[in-house]
Amino acid sequence: MKRLFPAPLLSVLLCLVWLLLNRSVSPGQIILGVLFGLLIPVLTQGLRPRAVSIKKPWTIIRLGLRVAADSLQSNGAVLRLLLMPGSRKKPAGFVHVPLQLRDPNGLAVLAMIVCITPGTAWAEISRDRSILLLHVLEADDPQGVIDHIKAFYERPLMEIFE
Repeated sequence: MKRLFPAPLLSVLLCLVWLLLNRSVSPGQIILGVLFGLLIPVLTQGLRPRAVSIKKPWTIIRLGLRVAADSLQSNGAVLRLLLMPGSRKKPAGFVHVPLQLRDPNGLAVLAMIVCITPGTAWAEISRDRSILLLHVLEADDPQGVIDHIKAFYERPLMEIFE
């Protein structure tokens, strides 16, 4: 049964999104939605990392709040740079962040966190997943960036996924 329905929740969500995008619940659209909901998870099963078992739900909440706060702060900093370009302290640059996190799901979440935070972008990760190359809008304190990522993102992600 798991081979036919590898991700039942994903199947249901895909079908619902299909119906919402088409704004129709006609029989033809329902059949297409069900087909997409059944076929896409089966065809993409090899692309998904291993299953996740959540170990510390409170850590997830704290991490989410921290990401929201950092995102707001970064939005303010980017807005400041856009409105007052002369206020730039240092030029943009790259920071090499050493990583202890190895779980593919944790690394994927770290990538999302870094990419949704204005002023930072995930540039590259080493083959052995030990060093993250991060582009920072203002690279005035590379060690501060490293310490922030390790303390507020990597450590909670290791608690959650490893």
